Amino acid sequence: MARATLRIFLGAAPGVGKTYAMLEEAHRLLGRGEDVVVAFAMHHGRADTQALTDGLETLPPRVIEYRGSAFEEMDLDAVLARHPHTAIVDEYAHTNIPGSRNQKRWQDIEELLEAGINVLSTVNVQHLASLGDVVSAITDVKQAETVPDEVVRRADQIHLVDISPELLRQRLGDGKIYSADKIDAALSNYFRVGNLTALRELALLWLADRVDEGLARYRAENQIEESWPARERIVIGLTGGAEGEVLIRRAARILKRVNGGDLLAVHVRAADGVAAESPQDLEAQRTLIKDLGGSYHTVSGEDPAKALLAFARSVNATQIVVGVSRHKLPARFLTVGVGSRVVRGSGDIDVHMVSHPLGGRGVERTRKRDLGRVRVAVGFAMALVVPVLLQLLLAAAPSHNIATAVLIQLTGSVAVALIGGLRPALLGALWSSLLVNYFSIPPLGTLTINDPQNLLALLVFAGVSSAVAVVVDLSARRSKEAARARSEAATLGDLTRGASTAEDPVQGLLEQALDVFQVHTAALYVSTAERTDSSSGDAAWQLVASAGNAQDEPDDTENIEQVDRNTRLVLTGRVLPASDRRLLGAFGAHLSALLERRQLAATRREMMRLAESNTMRTSILRAVSHDLRTPLAGIKLAVGGLRQPGAKYTEQEEEELLATIDECSDRLDGLVGNLLDMSRITSDSVNALIKPIRWYDVIPAALHGITPGRVRVDLPPNMPPVDADAGMLERVIANIVENAVKYAPDSDVVIVGAAGGLSNTTLAGSPAGELRIIDHGQGVPAANVLKMFQPFQRLDDVPAATGVGLGLAVAQGFAEAMGGTLTAEETPGGGLTMLIRLPLSTGPAFDTTQRFTTPELPALPAPKGL
Repeated sequence: MARATLRIFLGAAPGVGKTYAMLEEAHRLLGRGEDVVVAFAMHHGRADTQALTDGLETLPPRVIEYRGSAFEEMDLDAVLARHPHTAIVDEYAHTNIPGSRNQKRWQDIEELLEAGINVLSTVNVQHLASLGDVVSAITDVKQAETVPDEVVRRADQIHLVDISPELLRQRLGDGKIYSADKIDAALSNYFRVGNLTALRELALLWLADRVDEGLARYRAENQIEESWPARERIVIGLTGGAEGEVLIRRAARILKRVNGGDLLAVHVRAADGVAAESPQDLEAQRTLIKDLGGSYHTVSGEDPAKALLAFARSVNATQIVVGVSRHKLPARFLTVGVGSRVVRGSGDIDVHMVSHPLGGRGVERTRKRDLGRVRVAVGFAMALVVPVLLQLLLAAAPSHNIATAVLIQLTGSVAVALIGGLRPALLGALWSSLLVNYFSIPPLGTLTINDPQNLLALLVFAGVSSAVAVVVDLSARRSKEAARARSEAATLGDLTRGASTAEDPVQGLLEQALDVFQVHTAALYVSTAERTDSSSGDAAWQLVASAGNAQDEPDDTENIEQVDRNTRLVLTGRVLPASDRRLLGAFGAHLSALLERRQLAATRREMMRLAESNTMRTSILRAVSHDLRTPLAGIKLAVGGLRQPGAKYTEQEEEELLATIDECSDRLDGLVGNLLDMSRITSDSVNALIKPIRWYDVIPAALHGITPGRVRVDLPPNMPPVDADAGMLERVIANIVENAVKYAPDSDVVIVGAAGGLSNTTLAGSPAGELRIIDHGQGVPAANVLKMFQPFQRLDDVPAATGVGLGLAVAQGFAEAMGGTLTAEETPGGGLTMLIRLPLSTGPAFDTTQRFTTPELPALPAPKGL
């Protein structure tokens, strides 16, 4: 079944009208006769949006019980069973409640698309993973729900729902977005004009990038090489010299005048030499272009002007910036500079010729002299003319002998060899031999040679001329090969440096290959199995990494590099010339090394994981074999005493035995709970249900079982809520308090919190709430602080029967699973202070400036034993 289409309505902020626009489109499709069903839509209490659901078939949501509360989620099975033509599914980035089939709603939508059901959905720009840190820096809000950008980019259509910040604030003030009690806080925090303007710009730029990708794909598919000035894009041609910084800054000023666009610096490395390049200058220019918000590229080509123009057209450039020629004035009449050739071939691309301090001062030639077509043609002309001129010179001399004629003609043959190489030199040697024989060797006027010595001299003359021609030709070829090898080595060095800085070296190397080889797609395929297609004999291939729009299977193209028996590198977009094949082979070998390195790294991580699991398993077995046996032995002994036949106990003795059973059972329950929690943490199976939590909502349950009066709670009345999982936060506080009571038996334990709305404490740049659990015991030496949080650690001489040393390890693991931290610091005057930091709930639905009244904590029951 063919995959259905996905349409996403993108907004800059809550309340811009994404759901409203999506439901309007649903009514339009319904009017066209399509089968449309509302699978899940959130109206957020907005009457206008809720009214649009009338007339649309709506499937009832699935109700999931979690931690004593009921939550509504999309009923995926019901939608698949109903199988409409189009399903309306709101909130693309939503995280499903634990117990759902998939963790994220966009994964549910993927199942609908694979089943052939078209989907309309919504998403805000702050939920895009690549923009999460940017949005947090702008709004001071950490987004817990995100969706990968590549998932959103796969949508068939993205509709931007956009309104001005002033109109959005007006809608908020009119009560069309939030209830009246939340309007003032929202206007003062999240919905400030600056925040909304920045979010709007992010949404427009992100969508513009996607539109630009679509335009590039369309031009590539239709083989359109002419530039379309849809967006200002300036390409800077760098030669590798010091003048590149002048060109970059000039291009940046040009781009600033047009208020937006792209800046691309491209270093064109000639395929036959890099003599004029300065690695230090190129590195400085690479840093400068990135600081200015541009990108750096390296391409290679036989003709720098053609390579620069090809790159400019491939990126749809509107302007090119190049420097004036370095050649001095006399040399400009003998050769055409790169800038002049770029101007001639630019077509509709504007070219800026920028003067710089090095212009017209001369430069070392970057291309080695080789035996090109011009030199060979000149050599053939000299081979015909020079011997005749030299013979006329000999004829004008009053007298000469054979040796003089041979030496003079040899000089001419050497000159022809130096200019034209092997073939013109051989022709010149033959022609000179004939002239010397005819005019200088008796009998004159004939080609007959009577004296054997004259014949020997003539043969030596021809041999020396041929030998000189061979040496000159071989030297030119070796020089050209050495220059090309140096160029390829420099290119591979650039590729390695760029790949080493990328998050995924293989992906980074493939992306650079697009520039170096001037192709549209670079893809890496591996063989999936030993089986082959019986009809074609071709192995099955799987795409493992790509840059560009690669196919799932390799195309029938000539640019295939067989890296090894099971790996292929495929480039599409143009047929590579023979001069690039060796570089492609070296490129493939480098990719093979990176793949092997990736595999070794994966194996190493797996071995480390197995080693950690084995260590944890050994520790758990040691704990089970020793620490768990103590409470079990206590229970067994007490029960055995109660069941002993004929034994009579007083009421007080029976109470003591029952208290022992109760105490050992509680201790056993705590040990097993910590072991299970530590197992979940080490296996990365902890899933936190993040929602707004107030500290004083979980503290009473966390202090259950603590002696009344042993812990003093001092929370200010205006502590803002934090994003946390209620159950995990309860366990974190309980474990820390129990640890404080255990290690500071003669000290009071105090729980205090930070007052005020937005805390000065931050987590990853976002505001955070704090809770401090303070004791005045003996404290922990600084050298043992980190060790204190490791599993199965007990400090000092605490008896093993008091626990297996997992309390703080579990607490720290749960705190990090909720996006927070758990740290320890010294209490002034002695003791230990445990500090819990969690992200503040500063979303638009929560007013962090509101003052809450701390409820009176219930009376704590009598302890059952620790």
